Amino acid sequence: MKRIGIISDTHGTFDDCLKYFLKDVDEIWHAGDIGNVETAEAIAAFKPLKAVYGNIDNTSVRYHHQEFAYFKCEEVTVLMTHIGGYPRHYHPKALQKIQTARPKIFISGHSHILKVIYDNVYDLLHINPGAAGCYGFHNVRTAIRFTIDGSDIRDMEIGNWDRDKRTAW
Repeated sequence: MKRIGIISDTHGTFDDCLKYFLKDVDEIWHAGDIGNVETAEAIAAFKPLKAVYGNIDNTSVRYHHQEFAYFKCEEVTVLMTHIGGYPRHYHPKALQKIQTARPKIFISGHSHILKVIYDNVYDLLHINPGAAGCYGFHNVRTAIRFTIDGSDIRDMEIGNWDRDKRTAW
């Protein structure tokens, strides 16, 4: 059994709000637009990190992280990228990977809009955690945490904070 935290679009922010929300997870998965290598290192020092780069990430971040990550957690296959779209509106590159890899969870970021949608065409759970950072057009910062136990995905929770809030209390 693993507790997973998913964030995206931190744009250089990894503060007390996120640390408090993610304190009990076993791993953090970041769906791109990390912001810089220092932010990725801070997250990785806090909890084990799986991450992909996003469109704002520079060559240093891209050197350490790929455009797509495909991995298994417990008995669940996961595909993650930054610009992926959502069910029936997938980015062509993401759709090709989905059709080939057949993940049970597909994670993308980029939109700054939190979405969790079951895709019955590809039999997967699409997760976009929204934007966890303080920069962008969004008014609310969001993150997701949940449990994977074997092939069971459960106990999903959403954290949300005002964009300008930097502390957990």
